[in-house]
Amino acid sequence: MLGLFITTLVTALSLLVVDLAVPGVGIATFAAAILAALSLGVVNGSVKPVLKLLSLPVTFLTLGAFSLVVNGFCFWLASVLVPGFTVNGLLAFILGPVILSAVSTFLSGYFFKNGLDEKIAGVGRKFNLKSAEGDRIEAATEKSKLEASELS
Repeated sequence: MLGLFITTLVTALSLLVVDLAVPGVGIATFAAAILAALSLGVVNGSVKPVLKLLSLPVTFLTLGAFSLVVNGFCFWLASVLVPGFTVNGLLAFILGPVILSAVSTFLSGYFFKNGLDEKIAGVGRKFNLKSAEGDRIEAATEKSKLEASELS
């Protein structure tokens, strides 16, 4: 659950950067960016694999360049589903997903390198939110049980 939250947050922040960097991409509010991030996740998880499979011969003939079109279509389709998120023009269609991917990769690396996920889990521990800690509670419990059985 924590991973989904961080991924959605990173994608939303990346979409705001794409809004600033690419003409033709528009994000009205931060809430629209969050909804667009969730919509992109759903589209990329459901529609994109089918499109990639169907376009495999064309992608092969173009040495992979057609995958930019598939990514652009999924980016545009997510914008159709979310009010406040617009993609207008060929430049936004092609360059938007490329910039989104680059910024998301950078931000994900930055957040996970600096331990943001552990800091958020620490906030959950502070307020006794076991769901924020994820599998760490189970792993720590199993480790302590194993250590206790070894001492016995």
